[in-house]
Amino acid sequence: MKIDPAARPFTAMVAAPTLIAALVRRPRTAAGLGLLTAGVTLFFRDPDRAPDLAPVGDPDVVLAPADGVIVHAGPAEPEVSPPGEWQQVSIFLSLLDVHINRLPYGGRVVSVTHRPGRFLAAYRAASGMQNERTEIVVERATPTGPRRVVVRQIVGQLARRIVTRVAPGDEVATGARIGLMKFGSRMDVFLPGDVVLAVAPRTRAVGGETALGRFATGSETPR
Repeated sequence: MKIDPAARPFTAMVAAPTLIAALVRRPRTAAGLGLLTAGVTLFFRDPDRAPDLAPVGDPDVVLAPADGVIVHAGPAEPEVSPPGEWQQVSIFLSLLDVHINRLPYGGRVVSVTHRPGRFLAAYRAASGMQNERTEIVVERATPTGPRRVVVRQIVGQLARRIVTRVAPGDEVATGARIGLMKFGSRMDVFLPGDVVLAVAPRTRAVGGETALGRFATGSETPR
């Protein structure tokens, strides 16, 4: 299985004492640290994904940006969404989930904004606005007008660093990898009202595979 390069310093940090314990003949300690090394490395696993409800390149589908439990799906939470009227899908990532983040809807990256903040539990609604986060705005031109989607990478109590690998001006495909968050986090996706949602709270999503919803044919994004 592919491991993201961001794992290297963390794996090395726990692998060093594992090697020392083995050299001084502390087999139980070495075994325990070896399991920890494996666990830390697997946190950065990066499996390939393919959409299960729509073919690659479908211009209307919106895919889950991450693995995890959907904690909100519906009208945007007050004081959390960007200006305008939006729908919101929020996904909570536990330590056991794959933490590679993907773009839910392809297009041109309009802006990438990082904001410092608190480290509240990521499953709390307030974390969407108060926690440290990076906001990515993506826009796609269509025959009926532009479609715009907003994605937020939000850190939680354990996650303290966001890795974002896209920049303004980039053209990124739906489901493409855009970065990761280290050790527990949340992702919010803000969608215009003409997206028909296909998910509900307390269900699981698989990043790059689960369809969050679809744009209605002939629709335009509200401004």
